[in-house]
Amino acid sequence: GEKCEDSNIIRCKSMKFILYPECRLSVPIYPYIVKAMGDFKPDIIHVMTPINIGLCGIKYAKEYNIPLVSHYHTNFGQYLNYYNFKLIEDLSWKYFRWFHGKCDRNYCPSQSSYELLENHGIGNFEVVNNGIDIDVFSPKYRDINFRERNGFDHKLAILYVGRFAAEKDMDVFIDTAKMLNEKYEDKIHFVMVGDGPMKKDIVKSDFKNVTFTGFLQGEELSKVYASSDIFLFPSSTETYGNVILEAMASGLPTVACKKGGIFENVIDGYNGFLCGEKDTEDFYKAVEKLILNEDLRKAFAKNGLRHAKGKSWDRIFDKLMESYEEVIEECEVRERKIIST
Repeated sequence: GEKCEDSNIIRCKSMKFILYPECRLSVPIYPYIVKAMGDFKPDIIHVMTPINIGLCGIKYAKEYNIPLVSHYHTNFGQYLNYYNFKLIEDLSWKYFRWFHGKCDRNYCPSQSSYELLENHGIGNFEVVNNGIDIDVFSPKYRDINFRERNGFDHKLAILYVGRFAAEKDMDVFIDTAKMLNEKYEDKIHFVMVGDGPMKKDIVKSDFKNVTFTGFLQGEELSKVYASSDIFLFPSSTETYGNVILEAMASGLPTVACKKGGIFENVIDGYNGFLCGEKDTEDFYKAVEKLILNEDLRKAFAKNGLRHAKGKSWDRIFDKLMESYEEVIEECEVRERKIIST
């Protein structure tokens, strides 16, 4: 591990994940973690990943009798199903039952995730939504120069942000985009932010009228969001869908899948449209309505901004801190009972 200068962040070395080379797995050195944690002296440990570093968190918490909580924020089981790893998917749920069973409390970002976990026999969960920084994602970052440079200053920009991967239902996005191009190529332009295993196939396909920005972060990402007009996100595997909130905070009407954590933020007919899973025709019709109706775009954008402002990180962290305090108190009470017996 390596401690960042002037920070309590410790970075670990990592290696490519064999099944998904675009992702990396950390390679933590446990003795170093013990030293760092001993110096920091935590009152509670919150693990954010169920492998490698998360396992180190469980081990340390049990060895030093420290309250332990964890977060479930990726539908690993559903992702594996996209790559025909059905046997591994079944084993993964057994593993998650064991992992989250070791924690004093677990968190997930949406009610749909809560129900999914409950259906797989994983309990002791509490829903804690993700938040959004409305100073980072805002319509104020709209940049006419970006639009002019990419040749769509007089068109409607339809945006996608995320991994270019099967589990994000990229085939639905591409098929929907091609259908829209056939009728509205002179009115629209697609902007795709991100990277992933499907990037080469998308570029090689006959998908036209598109700008690929690559991976973006910081103000460059904020500018692209705010400089677009419609957000199209067909993924059916989201535990929450952070990009949905980022788009709303940036003033975009949203078209998304009516499955998973998307329900937490997209209210059909209010701040966006919800479409059937993998239903290209449904997505096409929803985007078409927004292309043809400027008043509807503005209404959805206004309502989306209002929704995003209610999801500030301050509110989320207040709820999380209250939960931390409850867990610490529960563990102290349990410890006192053990000592008294």
